[in-house]
Amino acid sequence: MRLGLVTGEFPPMPGGIGDYTAELARSLAARGSEVHVIAPTSAAGAPAAGWTVHPVVRTWSLGALLRIRRLARRLGLQALLVEYQAGAYRPSAPIHFLPTVAGVPTFTTFHDLLAPHLFPLAGRLRRDAITFLARSSTGVIVADPADEDELHRRGIADVARIPIGSNIRCAPPADFDRDALRARYGVAPADALVGHFGFLHPSKGADDLVLAIAELVRRGVAATLVFVGDAVGNGDATTVACSDGIDRLVREQRLAGRVLRSGLLSPADVSAHLLACDVLVLPYRDGVSFRHGTLMAAFAHGCPVVTTLPPVPAAEWRDGGSLRLVPVGDVSAIASAVQVLLADPGLRARTGRSPAAFAERFGWDSIAEWTLDFVGRAA
Repeated sequence: MRLGLVTGEFPPMPGGIGDYTAELARSLAARGSEVHVIAPTSAAGAPAAGWTVHPVVRTWSLGALLRIRRLARRLGLQALLVEYQAGAYRPSAPIHFLPTVAGVPTFTTFHDLLAPHLFPLAGRLRRDAITFLARSSTGVIVADPADEDELHRRGIADVARIPIGSNIRCAPPADFDRDALRARYGVAPADALVGHFGFLHPSKGADDLVLAIAELVRRGVAATLVFVGDAVGNGDATTVACSDGIDRLVREQRLAGRVLRSGLLSPADVSAHLLACDVLVLPYRDGVSFRHGTLMAAFAHGCPVVTTLPPVPAAEWRDGGSLRLVPVGDVSAIASAVQVLLADPGLRARTGRSPAAFAERFGWDSIAEWTLDFVGRAA
C-alpha cells in the first residue's frame, strides 16, 4: 500500500510521537508498503530508512491541510494515518478537519483522548474537536480499552485496538558497561539506581516519585533517581512548567546529587540507561494502560516496574513479581514497593514477561501487520 503517516512531531525524539511514527514507518516499509511521512518543516534533513519524509507543514493551518491533500493526490496515496496527540500539534484546530479535507481515506491513531487547548474559553469545543476528528475518520485506532470504550460511548463504531510498541529497542551501544554507566551518576555497586523514562508532564506523576525518593533516603536506602531522556520534548509549555516544578521540589527536599537528569540521549544510550536501572518507576496519574510507550520500553528491556493501578481492573495488570501496582498519588506506597524490589534481586530478575511473549504482543512487526489489516479492510 502507498501510505502517508501524518505527524505533528518530527524528527524522532526518544519516547515521543515522532519516534512512534518512525518505528511504524520502518515496519510498514519492511512489509512492502510505500511509506511517506508528512511532517513539520523542522523535519527537513531527518534520517529515513526505507521511507520518504515530506517536511511540508510550517503551521497547522487550513493551508497546511490543502498542501497535504495535494501531496496525497500527487503521490497516489491510498490512505493517510494521522498520529494524534493534542500536544504534538500545539493549540491547533485545523488538524481536526484533515479527514474531511484530505480527499483520501484517513485513519486516526489516538495516543490519548486528552482535549486540545485550541484557544481561550474554548470550553466544550475542546472535547468536541476530538469527537469530530474520530467521527470524520475512516477508521480509528487506540491502544487502551478505556479509550475504546470512551469512543464507543461517543458513537464511534469503527475502532481498532492495537497496542503501542516500545519506541526504544533493547540495543545498547556495543561498549555498554553497566557498572561504568552507574558510576557516572555516583552509584556504587551496592547502591540502587531508580529510573524514570519519558517527557515530564503532570500526568506522569514525577513529583510523587521525587517525594518517594526523599522518603527512601529518610529510611536509609541508598537510592539515586535518574530521569532518562529529554524532559520537555517539543517544549510544550505544560512540560516546561512541570520540569521547572520538579527542579524546585528537588531543592525543597534537599535531594541534590540524589535526583539527576541524563538529558537528551540517542536511542542506544536510552537503552543503556534503562538496562542500568535496578527499578523503573512510572507513577502515571491516570493509571497504568497500554497507551504508554514508556511502559512498553520498560517491558522490552526486562525492567522491574513500579506503576499505578489502572482506573478499571484488568486481567493484563496484576500486582506481583516485578510489576508492582500502587494507588495513584500514594507516595509512601511507591517508596515501599521500590524498597521491596531493591531488597530482593531474585524478585527483580523475575520479570514475568519473556522476550518472545513481548515480541509477539507488543512488537512492531505485529503492530504493522494489524495496522495494514485494519486499513485494508476499512479503506
